[in-house]
Amino acid sequence: MSRNQDSSSSSFTNNIPALKLVDCSLRICVIPLSIATIWVTVTNHQDNSSYGKLDFSNLLGLKYIICISTVSAVYAFLAAVSSWVKYLVTKAWLFFISDQIVAYLLVTSGAAVLEILYLAYKGDREVSWSESCSAYGKFCSRMKVALVLHALVLCCFLVLAVISAYRVFSKFEPPHVPYKEVEEERT
Repeated sequence: MSRNQDSSSSSFTNNIPALKLVDCSLRICVIPLSIATIWVTVTNHQDNSSYGKLDFSNLLGLKYIICISTVSAVYAFLAAVSSWVKYLVTKAWLFFISDQIVAYLLVTSGAAVLEILYLAYKGDREVSWSESCSAYGKFCSRMKVALVLHALVLCCFLVLAVISAYRVFSKFEPPHVPYKEVEEERT
């Protein structure tokens, strides 16, 4: 009986291309990472007796990271499901463009939170902003955790963008250059 299971499982893995398995796995990994980013950000608040309450909704960059994390989780789920639909799999350019757009959105939202973190830790003396992480340490720590989770999502999408680019551009032959032109360029 174990031979039948071994042979059926090995034939299953042989029928699924490795690239498709990596693609789908990365898309599935993005979902809990994005949800964790959203949860850490939404539950981030701290009350300080001297300065008052600080909540994620006070900072536009944190609202933006929540929106982009939601978009990336929903897109990753839809793309993982649709990657097994034969009609959509043939539309590699659709995944390529979508992966690129989501990756760029992740970069912009990560940069927004990174700027907030930088100002919270360092301040900006030229415009009279003092650092605030000494008063809101827990809030700043949770923002760092959200940024790390968001960076992991970005890494997944960067790999997905490379995979989808490979799928699109591997369908085309490289340009043909006559041998004489190559020799002339070398001399």
